[in-house]
Amino acid sequence: MDLIKRVKDNARKHNKRIVLPESLEERTLEAADQIIEENNAVPILIGSPEEIKAKASELKLSHINEAVIYDPASFEKMDEYVDKLVELRKHKGMDAEKAKNALLNPLYFSVMMIKQGDADGEVSGAMNATGDVLRPAFQIVKTKPGISVVSGAFFMILQDKQFGDDGLIVFADCAVHPNPTAEELAEIAVCTAETATAIGEMDPRVAMLSFSTKGSAKHEMVDKVVEATDIARQKSPGLKIDGELQADAAIIDAIGKKKAPDSKIAGKANVLVFPTLETGNIAYKLVQRMAKAEAIGPVLQGMAAPINDLSRGCSVSDIVNLVAITANQAAKS
Repeated sequence: MDLIKRVKDNARKHNKRIVLPESLEERTLEAADQIIEENNAVPILIGSPEEIKAKASELKLSHINEAVIYDPASFEKMDEYVDKLVELRKHKGMDAEKAKNALLNPLYFSVMMIKQGDADGEVSGAMNATGDVLRPAFQIVKTKPGISVVSGAFFMILQDKQFGDDGLIVFADCAVHPNPTAEELAEIAVCTAETATAIGEMDPRVAMLSFSTKGSAKHEMVDKVVEATDIARQKSPGLKIDGELQADAAIIDAIGKKKAPDSKIAGKANVLVFPTLETGNIAYKLVQRMAKAEAIGPVLQGMAAPINDLSRGCSVSDIVNLVAITANQAAKS
């Protein structure tokens, strides 16, 4: 089954509430209309109901009247939200006036909705920079227990079905953290395996990539990957993981058997964890363009609740798909 169809089918079962804070942005409104029509999630729009409905009417959208709309300026729980933000950020000088002003910003308001249990996830970034999207998330929702780093995974759908799971492989980190430590790299590996399971319904087989396979080269960058592999095993004892492996040894069975004959992952990996952001980002873009693969993501992972960031060049379908992915993450969290 097509990955996105499977993701949408799963999302439909859970009825998760996903906030779309950029609610006057045309693509976001069109996506919300489609999400309601497809019943993939319950979209929550932030802003003036009158303005949102007027914009929807201008765009000739027929389902926005069914959306949940909250206006921070008149929200009945605002005092509770203000108190919570003061509690969370008091050590940074937050007071009630600053908190209320912050929460009038839809990006902060949306994340507080998740923190307070009034929403299950958020998708934004169609008109806001990544830093603006993630800042409220780090301040309010924070990372999962035991996880200190946020990372970004891509589901790569290859035309050549011999790789991964019938052509499906997950790459990480391709989007967020430039040069993770061994501990952080281990966290990325564990989170990526969870993402592969939650969204791709995969049985993850994780390869920790390097320019060395099982000691074929000596370097501190290789040592980091070896250490990260050991830490990941300690963090998640049941995880199927091995490293360090070169990319060909990770994904091609004959080479895996030759270079790492004792490995249960070599030649069979369906999750590839890159040692740095530059290697991951370069790899996914090369595979996307040269192998004509479909790249779905980035899916942000490591947050205590699912919060995903769009490219500002995203399409309506990108938003619809990422909302469905976020709903799947919420269902598994």
